Amino acid sequence: MLVTTAEQAHHPIDLPDPVEAIKFRMEQQGLLQKDMVPYLGSQSKVSEVLNRKRPLSLTMIRALHEGLGIPAEVLLQEPGQQIPERRYNPRDYPFAEMFKRGYFAPFAGSLRAARLRAEALLVDFFSIFEGPLPRPIFCKRTDRDPDVNALMTWQAQALRLAQAEDLPDYDPAAVDEAALRALVQQSYFSAGPQNARELLNRWGIHLIILRHLPKTYLDGASFIAPWGRPVVGLTLRYDRSDNFWFTLLHELAHVRLHLHQDGRDGQDGLAFFDETRRIEAEPHDPREREAHAFAHDMLITADVWERKRPILLPDPSERTVRQVAEELRISPAIVAGRIRRETQNYTQLGSLVGARQVREQFEEYRVGE
Repeated sequence: MLVTTAEQAHHPIDLPDPVEAIKFRMEQQGLLQKDMVPYLGSQSKVSEVLNRKRPLSLTMIRALHEGLGIPAEVLLQEPGQQIPERRYNPRDYPFAEMFKRGYFAPFAGSLRAARLRAEALLVDFFSIFEGPLPRPIFCKRTDRDPDVNALMTWQAQALRLAQAEDLPDYDPAAVDEAALRALVQQSYFSAGPQNARELLNRWGIHLIILRHLPKTYLDGASFIAPWGRPVVGLTLRYDRSDNFWFTLLHELAHVRLHLHQDGRDGQDGLAFFDETRRIEAEPHDPREREAHAFAHDMLITADVWERKRPILLPDPSERTVRQVAEELRISPAIVAGRIRRETQNYTQLGSLVGARQVREQFEEYRVGE
Protein backbone atom coordinates (compact mmCIF):
# COMPACT_ATOMS: atom_id res chain seq x y z
CA MET A 1 0.00 0.00 0.00
CA LEU A 2 2.86 2.39 0.83
CA VAL A 3 4.59 1.64 -2.47
CA THR A 4 1.32 2.18 -4.42
CA THR A 5 0.68 5.50 -2.66
CA ALA A 6 4.23 6.67 -3.34
CA GLU A 7 3.97 5.72 -7.02
CA GLN A 8 0.64 7.57 -7.41
CA ALA A 9 2.11 10.68 -5.76
CA HIS A 10 5.48 10.79 -7.51
CA HIS A 11 4.95 8.84 -10.73
CA PRO A 12 1.24 9.28 -11.74
CA ILE A 13 0.14 7.53 -14.90
CA ASP A 14 -1.32 10.01 -17.39
CA LEU A 15 -4.77 9.47 -18.81
CA PRO A 16 -4.81 7.88 -22.27
CA ASP A 17 -4.91 10.32 -25.17
CA PRO A 18 -8.59 10.75 -26.27
CA VAL A 19 -7.82 10.26 -29.96
CA GLU A 20 -5.82 7.11 -29.21
CA ALA A 21 -8.71 5.92 -27.01
CA ILE A 22 -11.12 6.43 -29.92
CA LYS A 23 -8.83 4.57 -32.32
CA PHE A 24 -8.41 1.76 -29.79
CA ARG A 25 -12.18 1.37 -29.45
CA MET A 26 -12.56 1.42 -33.25
CA GLU A 27 -10.00 -1.37 -33.53
CA GLN A 28 -11.69 -3.34 -30.75
CA GLN A 29 -15.10 -3.17 -32.41
CA GLY A 30 -13.94 -3.32 -36.02
CA LEU A 31 -15.27 0.15 -36.83
CA LEU A 32 -14.30 2.12 -39.91
CA GLN A 33 -14.18 5.90 -40.20
CA LYS A 34 -17.62 5.94 -41.81
CA ASP A 35 -18.98 4.15 -38.72
CA MET A 36 -17.90 7.11 -36.59
CA VAL A 37 -20.12 9.65 -38.38
CA PRO A 38 -23.06 9.15 -35.96
CA TYR A 39 -20.74 9.99 -33.05
CA LEU A 40 -18.73 12.85 -34.55
CA GLY A 41 -21.22 14.40 -36.96
CA SER A 42 -19.87 14.02 -40.52
CA GLN A 43 -17.16 12.28 -42.53
CA SER A 44 -15.06 15.45 -42.60
CA LYS A 45 -15.34 15.89 -38.82
CA VAL A 46 -14.32 12.27 -38.28
CA SER A 47 -11.20 12.82 -40.36
CA GLU A 48 -10.37 16.09 -38.61
CA VAL A 49 -10.80 14.61 -35.11
CA LEU A 50 -8.73 11.50 -35.85
CA ASN A 51 -5.99 13.68 -37.40
CA ARG A 52 -6.08 16.02 -34.38
CA LYS A 53 -7.22 19.01 -36.44
CA ARG A 54 -10.51 19.42 -34.56
CA PRO A 55 -11.05 19.25 -30.79
CA LEU A 56 -13.84 17.14 -29.38
CA SER A 57 -17.04 19.05 -28.66
CA LEU A 58 -19.21 18.30 -25.64
CA THR A 59 -21.78 16.72 -27.98
CA MET A 60 -19.11 14.44 -29.47
CA ILE A 61 -17.81 13.53 -26.02
CA ARG A 62 -21.27 12.60 -24.80
CA ALA A 63 -21.97 10.53 -27.94
CA LEU A 64 -18.65 8.69 -27.66
CA HIS A 65 -19.16 8.05 -23.96
CA GLU A 66 -22.75 6.83 -24.31
CA GLY A 67 -22.35 5.05 -27.65
CA LEU A 68 -18.91 3.49 -27.36
CA GLY A 69 -18.38 3.42 -23.61
CA ILE A 70 -15.15 5.47 -23.62
CA PRO A 71 -14.65 6.83 -20.07
CA ALA A 72 -15.64 10.47 -19.64
CA GLU A 73 -12.42 11.36 -17.83
CA VAL A 74 -10.38 10.09 -20.80
CA LEU A 75 -12.34 12.17 -23.30
CA LEU A 76 -12.29 15.24 -21.02
CA GLN A 77 -8.65 14.67 -19.98
CA GLU A 78 -9.51 15.42 -16.36
CA PRO A 79 -9.15 12.66 -13.73
CA GLY A 80 -12.51 11.95 -12.12
CA GLN A 81 -14.26 14.55 -14.31
CA GLN A 82 -17.88 13.87 -15.29
CA ILE A 83 -19.69 15.07 -18.41
CA PRO A 84 -21.81 18.13 -17.56
CA GLU A 85 -25.54 17.60 -17.23
CA ARG A 86 -27.51 17.91 -20.44
CA ARG A 87 -29.12 21.27 -21.19
CA TYR A 88 -31.94 19.42 -22.95
CA ASN A 89 -32.69 15.79 -22.18
CA PRO A 90 -34.34 14.17 -25.22
CA ARG A 91 -36.41 12.03 -22.88
CA ASP A 92 -38.23 15.20 -21.79
CA TYR A 93 -39.39 15.99 -25.34
CA PRO A 94 -41.30 14.12 -28.07
CA PHE A 95 -37.96 13.53 -29.79
CA ALA A 96 -38.97 10.67 -32.10
CA GLU A 97 -42.05 12.57 -33.27
CA MET A 98 -39.96 15.69 -33.86
CA PHE A 99 -37.57 13.64 -35.99
CA LYS A 100 -40.44 12.01 -37.91
CA ARG A 101 -41.96 15.42 -38.75
CA GLY A 102 -38.69 16.91 -39.94
CA TYR A 103 -38.27 19.41 -37.10
CA PHE A 104 -34.48 18.97 -37.19
CA ALA A 105 -34.02 19.88 -40.88
CA PRO A 106 -31.55 20.16 -42.53
CA PHE A 107 -30.29 17.17 -40.48
CA ALA A 108 -30.91 14.14 -42.71
CA GLY A 109 -29.47 11.21 -40.74
CA SER A 110 -31.27 8.29 -39.16
CA LEU A 111 -33.20 8.41 -35.89
CA ARG A 112 -30.32 6.56 -34.23
CA ALA A 113 -27.87 9.19 -35.45
CA ALA A 114 -30.24 11.93 -34.29
CA ARG A 115 -30.40 10.43 -30.81
CA LEU A 116 -26.61 10.44 -30.60
CA ARG A 117 -26.60 14.14 -31.51
CA ALA A 118 -29.78 14.88 -29.56
CA GLU A 119 -28.42 17.62 -27.33
CA ALA A 120 -26.91 19.60 -30.20
CA LEU A 121 -30.07 19.20 -32.28
CA LEU A 122 -32.27 20.37 -29.41
CA VAL A 123 -30.00 23.32 -28.58
CA ASP A 124 -30.18 24.43 -32.22
CA PHE A 125 -33.94 23.80 -32.41
CA PHE A 126 -34.77 25.88 -29.33
CA SER A 127 -32.37 28.67 -30.25
CA ILE A 128 -35.32 30.23 -32.11
CA PHE A 129 -36.46 31.69 -28.78
CA GLU A 130 -33.36 33.94 -28.76
CA GLY A 131 -33.07 34.06 -25.00
CA PRO A 132 -35.02 32.70 -22.04
CA LEU A 133 -37.57 30.00 -22.73
CA PRO A 134 -41.25 31.03 -22.72
CA ARG A 135 -42.93 31.99 -19.48
CA PRO A 136 -45.40 29.54 -17.91
CA ILE A 137 -48.14 28.74 -20.38
CA PHE A 138 -51.72 29.78 -19.80
CA CYS A 139 -54.02 26.95 -20.77
CA LYS A 140 -57.76 26.61 -20.57
CA ARG A 141 -59.38 24.32 -18.07
CA THR A 142 -59.15 20.75 -19.29
CA ASP A 143 -59.72 17.27 -17.90
CA ARG A 144 -56.02 16.44 -18.27
CA ASP A 145 -52.74 18.25 -17.88
CA PRO A 146 -50.91 19.06 -21.12
CA ASP A 147 -47.26 18.20 -21.63
CA VAL A 148 -45.61 21.61 -21.20
CA ASN A 149 -42.40 20.54 -22.95
CA ALA A 150 -44.42 19.32 -25.94
CA LEU A 151 -46.23 22.67 -26.05
CA MET A 152 -42.91 24.51 -25.98
CA THR A 153 -41.69 22.26 -28.79
CA TRP A 154 -44.77 23.06 -30.87
CA GLN A 155 -44.24 26.78 -30.26
CA ALA A 156 -40.60 26.60 -31.33
CA GLN A 157 -41.54 24.88 -34.59
CA ALA A 158 -44.30 27.44 -35.22
CA LEU A 159 -41.71 30.20 -34.76
CA ARG A 160 -39.32 28.49 -37.14
CA LEU A 161 -42.04 28.37 -39.81
CA ALA A 162 -42.98 32.00 -39.15
CA GLN A 163 -39.36 33.08 -39.43
CA ALA A 164 -39.39 32.05 -43.10
CA GLU A 165 -42.23 34.47 -43.90
CA ASP A 166 -41.58 38.01 -45.10
CA LEU A 167 -44.39 40.19 -43.71
CA PRO A 168 -44.84 43.93 -43.20
CA ASP A 169 -44.43 45.38 -39.71
CA TYR A 170 -47.36 44.88 -37.38
CA ASP A 171 -49.45 47.96 -36.59
CA PRO A 172 -51.86 47.27 -33.69
CA ALA A 173 -53.98 50.30 -34.61
CA ALA A 174 -54.77 48.80 -38.02
CA VAL A 175 -56.37 45.70 -36.49
CA ASP A 176 -59.42 47.41 -35.04
CA GLU A 177 -62.95 46.06 -34.66
CA ALA A 178 -63.90 47.11 -38.18
CA ALA A 179 -60.96 45.14 -39.59
CA LEU A 180 -61.86 42.08 -37.55
CA ARG A 181 -65.50 42.22 -38.63
CA ALA A 182 -64.32 42.42 -42.24
CA LEU A 183 -62.25 39.32 -41.50
CA VAL A 184 -65.33 37.46 -40.23
CA GLN A 185 -67.14 38.37 -43.45
CA GLN A 186 -64.62 36.20 -45.30
CA SER A 187 -66.28 33.17 -43.71
CA TYR A 188 -69.13 33.66 -46.19
CA PHE A 189 -66.87 32.43 -49.00
CA SER A 190 -65.71 28.86 -49.55
CA ALA A 191 -62.08 30.02 -49.57
CA GLY A 192 -62.62 31.96 -46.33
CA PRO A 193 -59.83 30.33 -44.27
CA GLN A 194 -57.25 30.97 -46.99
CA ASN A 195 -58.53 34.55 -47.37
CA ALA A 196 -58.15 34.96 -43.60
CA ARG A 197 -54.48 34.04 -43.81
CA GLU A 198 -53.93 36.63 -46.57
CA LEU A 199 -55.60 39.34 -44.47
CA LEU A 200 -53.58 38.51 -41.35
CA ASN A 201 -50.36 38.52 -43.36
CA ARG A 202 -51.20 41.98 -44.71
CA TRP A 203 -51.62 43.15 -41.12
CA GLY A 204 -48.19 41.77 -40.21
CA ILE A 205 -49.55 38.75 -38.31
CA HIS A 206 -48.21 35.27 -38.97
CA LEU A 207 -50.92 32.61 -39.30
CA ILE A 208 -49.20 29.26 -38.85
CA ILE A 209 -50.99 25.97 -39.49
CA LEU A 210 -49.16 23.25 -37.58
CA ARG A 211 -50.45 19.87 -36.43
CA HIS A 212 -50.64 19.41 -32.68
CA LEU A 213 -48.18 17.17 -30.87
CA PRO A 214 -49.31 14.28 -28.66
CA LYS A 215 -50.46 15.32 -25.18
CA THR A 216 -50.75 19.02 -26.06
CA TYR A 217 -54.56 19.01 -26.55
CA LEU A 218 -53.98 22.17 -28.52
CA ASP A 219 -56.35 23.98 -30.87
CA GLY A 220 -54.85 27.47 -31.06
CA ALA A 221 -52.08 29.66 -29.67
CA SER A 222 -50.88 33.26 -29.79
CA PHE A 223 -47.60 34.92 -28.84
CA ILE A 224 -45.13 37.52 -30.07
CA ALA A 225 -42.14 36.38 -32.13
CA PRO A 226 -38.66 37.57 -31.11
CA TRP A 227 -38.71 39.84 -34.18
CA GLY A 228 -41.81 41.65 -32.91
CA ARG A 229 -44.69 40.32 -35.02
CA PRO A 230 -47.64 38.43 -33.53
CA VAL A 231 -47.98 34.74 -34.30
CA VAL A 232 -51.36 33.01 -34.34
CA GLY A 233 -51.05 29.25 -34.58
CA LEU A 234 -53.85 26.82 -35.38
CA THR A 235 -53.59 23.03 -35.28
CA LEU A 236 -56.86 22.22 -37.11
CA ARG A 237 -57.19 19.34 -34.68
CA TYR A 238 -60.91 19.44 -35.49
CA ASP A 239 -61.46 19.97 -39.20
CA ARG A 240 -64.58 22.13 -38.93
CA SER A 241 -65.29 25.67 -40.09
CA ASP A 242 -66.99 26.68 -36.85
CA ASN A 243 -63.93 25.63 -34.84
CA PHE A 244 -61.56 27.41 -37.24
CA TRP A 245 -63.34 30.77 -37.02
CA PHE A 246 -63.92 30.69 -33.28
CA THR A 247 -60.33 29.67 -32.51
CA LEU A 248 -58.93 32.26 -34.93
CA LEU A 249 -60.93 35.10 -33.35
CA HIS A 250 -60.12 33.88 -29.85
CA GLU A 251 -56.38 34.06 -30.57
CA LEU A 252 -56.71 37.44 -32.29
CA ALA A 253 -58.46 38.65 -29.14
CA HIS A 254 -55.36 37.70 -27.15
CA VAL A 255 -53.18 39.56 -29.65
CA ARG A 256 -55.33 42.68 -29.48
CA LEU A 257 -56.18 42.69 -25.77
CA HIS A 258 -53.28 41.03 -24.00
CA LEU A 259 -50.10 40.82 -26.05
CA HIS A 260 -50.06 44.50 -27.04
CA GLN A 261 -51.21 46.45 -24.02
CA ASP A 262 -50.03 49.54 -22.14
CA GLY A 263 -47.16 49.98 -24.56
CA ARG A 264 -45.80 46.48 -24.00
CA ASP A 265 -45.07 44.41 -27.06
CA GLY A 266 -45.40 40.95 -25.57
CA GLN A 267 -41.73 40.02 -25.98
CA ASP A 268 -41.51 38.98 -22.33
CA GLY A 269 -42.35 35.39 -23.27
CA LEU A 270 -46.09 35.48 -22.58
CA ALA A 271 -47.92 32.88 -24.65
CA PHE A 272 -51.52 31.69 -24.75
CA PHE A 273 -52.30 28.05 -25.58
CA ASP A 274 -55.96 27.13 -25.93
CA GLU A 275 -58.11 24.04 -26.10
CA THR A 276 -61.23 25.56 -27.61
CA ARG A 277 -63.10 22.27 -27.72
CA ARG A 278 -63.81 22.88 -24.04
CA ILE A 279 -64.44 26.59 -24.31
CA GLU A 280 -67.86 26.17 -22.72
CA ALA A 281 -66.11 25.40 -19.42
CA GLU A 282 -65.60 28.51 -17.28
CA PRO A 283 -62.01 29.69 -17.85
CA HIS A 284 -60.10 30.44 -14.66
CA ASP A 285 -57.88 33.13 -16.17
CA PRO A 286 -59.69 36.47 -16.68
CA ARG A 287 -57.83 36.97 -19.95
CA GLU A 288 -59.38 33.79 -21.28
CA ARG A 289 -62.83 35.01 -20.30
CA GLU A 290 -62.15 38.28 -22.13
CA ALA A 291 -60.97 36.47 -25.24
CA HIS A 292 -63.98 34.14 -25.07
CA ALA A 293 -66.43 37.05 -24.96
CA PHE A 294 -64.53 39.06 -27.57
CA ALA A 295 -64.54 36.19 -30.08
CA HIS A 296 -68.27 35.60 -29.64
CA ASP A 297 -69.04 39.31 -30.17
CA MET A 298 -66.81 39.58 -33.24
CA LEU A 299 -68.48 36.58 -34.86
CA ILE A 300 -72.03 37.62 -33.99
CA THR A 301 -72.55 40.83 -32.04
CA ALA A 302 -74.41 40.61 -28.74
CA ASP A 303 -77.35 42.72 -29.91
CA VAL A 304 -77.80 40.69 -33.11
CA TRP A 305 -77.63 37.43 -31.17
CA GLU A 306 -80.29 38.60 -28.72
CA ARG A 307 -82.60 39.48 -31.62
CA LYS A 308 -82.06 36.18 -33.42
CA ARG A 309 -81.94 33.96 -30.37
CA PRO A 310 -85.72 33.45 -30.07
CA ILE A 311 -85.97 32.05 -33.60
CA LEU A 312 -82.84 29.92 -33.27
CA LEU A 313 -83.41 28.36 -29.86
CA PRO A 314 -84.32 25.94 -28.47
CA ASP A 315 -85.05 23.90 -31.61
CA PRO A 316 -83.30 25.44 -34.63
CA SER A 317 -83.90 24.25 -38.15
CA GLU A 318 -81.24 24.16 -40.83
CA ARG A 319 -83.33 26.50 -42.94
CA THR A 320 -83.51 29.12 -40.18
CA VAL A 321 -79.77 28.89 -39.52
CA ARG A 322 -79.03 29.40 -43.21
CA GLN A 323 -81.40 32.36 -43.40
CA VAL A 324 -79.75 34.08 -40.44
CA ALA A 325 -76.28 33.40 -41.84
CA GLU A 326 -77.28 34.79 -45.23
CA GLU A 327 -78.69 37.92 -43.61
CA LEU A 328 -75.43 38.46 -41.67
CA ARG A 329 -73.30 37.47 -44.69
CA ILE A 330 -71.33 34.95 -42.67
CA SER A 331 -70.87 31.19 -42.83
CA PRO A 332 -73.76 29.05 -41.49
CA ALA A 333 -71.05 27.19 -39.55
CA ILE A 334 -70.58 30.23 -37.28
CA VAL A 335 -74.29 30.39 -36.44
CA ALA A 336 -74.54 26.61 -36.00
CA GLY A 337 -71.42 26.57 -33.83
CA ARG A 338 -72.80 29.30 -31.59
CA ILE A 339 -76.03 27.35 -31.11
CA ARG A 340 -74.18 24.11 -30.34
CA ARG A 341 -71.97 25.84 -27.76
CA GLU A 342 -74.81 27.67 -26.07
CA THR A 343 -77.04 24.59 -25.86
CA GLN A 344 -74.08 22.22 -25.31
CA ASN A 345 -75.81 19.92 -27.76
CA TYR A 346 -73.13 18.85 -30.22
CA THR A 347 -75.31 16.32 -32.01
CA GLN A 348 -77.46 18.94 -33.76
CA LEU A 349 -76.75 20.84 -36.98
CA GLY A 350 -73.81 18.61 -37.81
CA SER A 351 -74.29 19.18 -41.55
CA LEU A 352 -73.78 22.95 -41.12
CA VAL A 353 -70.53 23.19 -39.14
CA GLY A 354 -68.31 22.78 -42.21
CA ALA A 355 -66.80 19.41 -41.40
CA ARG A 356 -63.71 18.49 -43.46
CA GLN A 357 -63.66 21.85 -45.23
CA VAL A 358 -60.64 23.60 -43.64
CA ARG A 359 -57.56 21.36 -43.79
CA GLU A 360 -57.92 20.97 -47.54
CA GLN A 361 -57.28 24.71 -47.97
CA PHE A 362 -53.80 24.59 -46.44
CA GLU A 363 -51.11 22.79 -48.42
CA GLU A 364 -48.92 22.19 -45.36
CA TYR A 365 -51.73 20.11 -43.88
CA ARG A 366 -52.59 18.25 -47.09
CA VAL A 367 -49.06 17.07 -47.80
CA GLY A 368 -48.06 16.61 -44.13
CA GLU A 369 -45.14 18.16 -42.31
